[in-house]
Amino acid sequence: MSTLFDPLNAGALTLPNRLLMAPLTRCRAGAEHLPNALMAQYYAQRASAGLIVAEATMAIEGNSSFWMEPGIYNAAQVAGWQLTTAAVHAAGGRIVLQLWHGGRACHPLLNGGAQPVAPSPLMITGDEVRTPQGKQPYVVPRELRDDELPAIVAGFAKAAENAKAAGFDGVEVHGANGYLLDEFLRDGANQRVGRYGGSVDNRARLMFEVIEAVSRVWGSDRVGLRLSPLNSYNSMIDSDPIGLSTWLAKRLNDFDLAYLHLMRGDFLQQQRGDVMTPVRANYRGVLIGNMGYTAVEASAAIAQGKVDGVAFGTAFLANPDLPARIAAGAPLNAPQPASFYTPGPEGYTDYPSWS
Repeated sequence: MSTLFDPLNAGALTLPNRLLMAPLTRCRAGAEHLPNALMAQYYAQRASAGLIVAEATMAIEGNSSFWMEPGIYNAAQVAGWQLTTAAVHAAGGRIVLQLWHGGRACHPLLNGGAQPVAPSPLMITGDEVRTPQGKQPYVVPRELRDDELPAIVAGFAKAAENAKAAGFDGVEVHGANGYLLDEFLRDGANQRVGRYGGSVDNRARLMFEVIEAVSRVWGSDRVGLRLSPLNSYNSMIDSDPIGLSTWLAKRLNDFDLAYLHLMRGDFLQQQRGDVMTPVRANYRGVLIGNMGYTAVEASAAIAQGKVDGVAFGTAFLANPDLPARIAAGAPLNAPQPASFYTPGPEGYTDYPSWS
C-alpha cells in the first residue's frame, strides 16, 4: 500500500511525496499580468509539496477573466516566471504551470473592450466578475468559428514553449471549471454543430488538439490535465457527467500523460455523483484527486488505490509547510478568504510555518 509520503512517478516527474499543491488564483501579478518576486516567494515557501501546480495562467493575450492574474504570452512574463521557478528549484521543489484560456468567463473591461469568446453564445449567470470597476455581470460571448480554433491551439503551444523557457518542470492543461476547454467539453455550454459540437467526440476535439500540441513541445510525460465533470461553477452543467467521465478516462489512455487531475465534486452542490470510481476503473495512468480531501481521507484513498495522489488547495494556501504539519499531526492555519485575491503580502506570504 502506498502512503501520502511515498514517492510517486508521474510520467517524467518524480515526486517525493503525494501531496500536490492545487492551482490557486491569487491575483498578485498586477494589471500587466506580470509574475514577480512576491509570487516567487509565495511558491518557494510551498516547495515541500510533491508538486506545485502554479495558478491558472493566460496562454493567449486578451483573455483575462481574473483581474491581475499572470500570463505566459510575452518575454517579460517568461522572465518574471523565471524568478519563481528558480526559487522553487533552489528550495528543492518541482513546479508545473497551468495553461488557461478564460473563454466566456472573460470580460470586456479586462480585455480592452473585446467581447469574450466561447463555443456558443451562452452567458454565465448568477455570478459576477472582478474588474477595475468593481464586480460586474458577465456578458454574452461571441461564438467562435471553426476556422478560429487552430489559432487557439497554436496559442497554447506557444505558451507551452514559453513555460519551458521560464524553467518549469512541465505544464498542466486547464480543462476544468467552466473555462474555454471545459466549455467545449460539456454539453450545457457547447450547443454548436459541426466538428466541435454535438457528440462527445466532437466536444472533446479542441481539448485533445491542445493536449497534442502541448505534448509536442514538452513530451506527453510532462503534461497533466485538470478536469471537473461535476462542477457547476461558471454556469456549467453536463447532461451525463458520469458517462462523460467514463468516456474521457478511456480516451485519455491514448495520450500517455504525466497525470490526470480530477476534481471530484461541485463547488455549488448542484450536481452530485461519483466520478472518481469510473475514472479509476478506466484510466491506466496516474490519477490525482482534488476537492475537499482531509489528510486522513487522502491517506486512506491512496492506501486503498483509489487515487495515486491528492492535490490540496486552500490548505496549502494557508500552510506553506503543509506536508510537515500533516506528518507531525500539527494544527493547521485557517485560510483568510478576504485576502485570497487582494494585492500584496498580507494573507499571501505571511502565513506562519509550524515549528
